[in-house]
Amino acid sequence: MVELLAPAGNLSSFNSALINGADSIYVGLIGSNMRYNASNFGVKDLKSLTDILHEQNKKLYLCTNTIMKDDNIKEIETILSEINSYEVDALIVSDLGMADICVENGLDVHISVQCNVTNLRTIKVLKRLGISRAILSRELSFNEIEKIAKYSPIETEVFVHGAMCMGISGRCFLSYGLYGKSANCGKCLQPCRKEWRLSRNYKSFDEEDSKKNSKGNSKENNKEDIEEIILTKSYDETYKTNFLSAKDLTMIEYIPQLMKSGVEGFKIEGRGRSPDYVATATRIFREGINQYNLSQEKNEKYEFNPKWLSELKKVFHRGFDTGFYFSQPYETSEDNVATHRKKDIGKVVNYYNKIKVGEIQLWDELSIFDEIIIQGNTTGSINQIVKSMEINGKAIKKVEKGKTVAIAIKDKVRKNDHVYKLIKN
Repeated sequence: MVELLAPAGNLSSFNSALINGADSIYVGLIGSNMRYNASNFGVKDLKSLTDILHEQNKKLYLCTNTIMKDDNIKEIETILSEINSYEVDALIVSDLGMADICVENGLDVHISVQCNVTNLRTIKVLKRLGISRAILSRELSFNEIEKIAKYSPIETEVFVHGAMCMGISGRCFLSYGLYGKSANCGKCLQPCRKEWRLSRNYKSFDEEDSKKNSKGNSKENNKEDIEEIILTKSYDETYKTNFLSAKDLTMIEYIPQLMKSGVEGFKIEGRGRSPDYVATATRIFREGINQYNLSQEKNEKYEFNPKWLSELKKVFHRGFDTGFYFSQPYETSEDNVATHRKKDIGKVVNYYNKIKVGEIQLWDELSIFDEIIIQGNTTGSINQIVKSMEINGKAIKKVEKGKTVAIAIKDKVRKNDHVYKLIKN
């Protein structure tokens, strides 16, 4: 059986992943993982997380995958025995020295995508070091992944959904060069996602190139080609572009190929993203995997459900691509292009479990048939269409801001959970 791994940058995302069908959840250790700006988890948090997951026969993986200097390794070495005592299922690391120390302390080790594992020989070396799984490079094609997985002496894992980085397997110095915040230490400020502008130098090149073309130069339509691929003209006659920003990856349309690849783990990226993103991505990939398994059991044709892609488009994304699975990524992206956005409209003040009704304090209006999201540390992230509302026992169709309203809610929510309205862009 293939393993579906989901991300959690905080407790709300953790429960969102758990509720929506993740087989395992990976979290970051505060100060030592590639999502420094996520809430992350301390060592003392690990016991409760593993207890919750192991009770449901699921796994917890801990990311300690930043660049490790001697002081960093010494610091983590002092807590490895404690991590081991909490029965964390594996540490995800990118430093071989760190991997060696973890193996010495009896911990399972997964080699991070940061190590850019691209060939079978490297995997055989990792096997000799005691590594149990390699997260393969994002730059591999389907054919290359299949060949490695077929002969690999250890488990393999690939990313199937989430952000793609302009750096090779995420190894980039742009953030450090511009802001002094190292991506390789988890502190990336993502300057690649910003809009870059080309002005005088580009125009000079453009004019010079046009003269060359007029003299029969072999380069034809250079300006048009560049504009079509990466450039749009700004109000001030300069040119702007997002050419450093890759689209997000999604392989939801290729579940059969993934399932046949021989890879043991499918990973969703997103420890820095919201609980509703985690909930949606986990649920959709769970449904896709389950649908494939069911079709195999019944010897029926697998059917892709177009609704899966529509649901993924509702939450934060930068447009979708298939990364390097079939070829090089072919398009750059702008910022979030989700079909829907969240609007903060209120909070839960009470929940009546017997009748499954939540009491919601609103600071924005709400109507029947609006879609809402309720999020909280224990609740995770729940989507629901509003079908019934009451104030003082009287059914109503619309509530003005400033009111407290009773709403029928199928899943249990908790006091102080955040309530959002989903609005189509």
